[in-house]
Amino acid sequence: MTEMGAAATGPDAAVTAPGDGLSAEHGRVSDSAVIGDVAGPDRAATGGPVADAGDWVGHPIVVAGIGAEGWTGLGESVRHAIGDCDVMFGSTRQLALLPPSDIERVPWPTPLLPALPVLFARNVDRRIGVLASGDPMFYGIGVTLARRFGPAALRVFPQPSSASLACARLGWPLAEIPVVSVVARPLPTVLPELSENRRILVLSEDEKTPDRLAELLRDNGFGASVLTVLEQLGGPAERVRTGPAATWLHPPGDPLNIVAIDCRADPGTRRDTRLPGLADTAFAGDGQLTKTEVRALTVTALAPAPGEMLWDIGGGSGSIAIEWCRTHPLCRAVTFERLPARREQIATNIAALGVPGITIRGEVRSELAEEMSPAPDAIFLGGGLTQAGLFESCWERLRPGGRLVANAVTAESEALLLDWSARFGGTLRKFQIYRGEPLGTFTAWRPHLPVAQWVVRKHAGQPTRNA
Repeated sequence: MTEMGAAATGPDAAVTAPGDGLSAEHGRVSDSAVIGDVAGPDRAATGGPVADAGDWVGHPIVVAGIGAEGWTGLGESVRHAIGDCDVMFGSTRQLALLPPSDIERVPWPTPLLPALPVLFARNVDRRIGVLASGDPMFYGIGVTLARRFGPAALRVFPQPSSASLACARLGWPLAEIPVVSVVARPLPTVLPELSENRRILVLSEDEKTPDRLAELLRDNGFGASVLTVLEQLGGPAERVRTGPAATWLHPPGDPLNIVAIDCRADPGTRRDTRLPGLADTAFAGDGQLTKTEVRALTVTALAPAPGEMLWDIGGGSGSIAIEWCRTHPLCRAVTFERLPARREQIATNIAALGVPGITIRGEVRSELAEEMSPAPDAIFLGGGLTQAGLFESCWERLRPGGRLVANAVTAESEALLLDWSARFGGTLRKFQIYRGEPLGTFTAWRPHLPVAQWVVRKHAGQPTRNA
């Protein structure tokens, strides 16, 4: 099945993903160890430091995609490149697809990622080949190798990806279809993509993913959605099964599968989009929450971009960090909250709203006593403004060119914003939200506390402590 190592990672398909943690036990991705390391100007869009082109001194590494049809599905140029190799790395399943030859075949070790430098250094004088499932650069091992050794070290021969084949079978426009990987990632990662009439592809963990996905859709108001499970795409055992999530009764099938979702919202389902300003009811907690209107203005002022990192000071319910991360799958955040009960409610909201790229830390002053990397691209000061030295510590850590947004509701904290604005520039603004609420048989406008907000950008010439 072409590229199904990424789509579902069968028993031994080696893959990677934007987090770039690898495990070859089942070829599955595990990016939890580096999930927060995806930000900053010196990082690739998929996370992790970018390798220099000169990092690899051996022969070019052949990275060949291979599908479920095996050797017969490869073109002449790919076969020739593989035939010139002295040693071939890949999963046991992939290596078995090659015809008999004198090439040494080495299955990936477990865990894979820590072993890569030694494995390749040991064979630096040989012509190395790597087998990947389908397109090596689509959630594949090619991404990892390019990051480790530099793009110039590779000769990549892609095959059609599982997403390409799925769209070909379904008649869907590939360029318009979001692809979500749940390979070694929390299944709720799918949730931010759900909306009425949207079509999504989900790269499965294993044969249990379709059942779990149907349950997730039912529990979140999308039981009317239609699931299509495509197994072993491109091979002789290819199979397609379909049905509504609400009554999904198909037994688990092949672990090499990709799931297509034709989204349909149940009546009355709350509409959660990627734009900031989710309903207050989307967040569980004790009421310590930046309200919808102010939250939308605040996240907009923070100006998230793909791959950027936010520090959210005074997490409360985690709403600012969550809204930041929902704007794009590659956005990451660290939220600081001193109270254990609130840290627990932040974790609950992270899971419920499908944004695993958030790290929860404790009291900010003690946390900042240690070095934290990478430097944040943006900082939100929603709490602790009056704590001595807190702003200065945050400003010192903010990367040059980064943004800081601070909200104040008390006279004392508002006075600090005025002082900081005089020293560092930026924009001051103040707003008050009124909501219509019942007053007997009439409607009255109920005012919320007015919020003063300071938005400032750190000049590029100013140093960063951990840059």
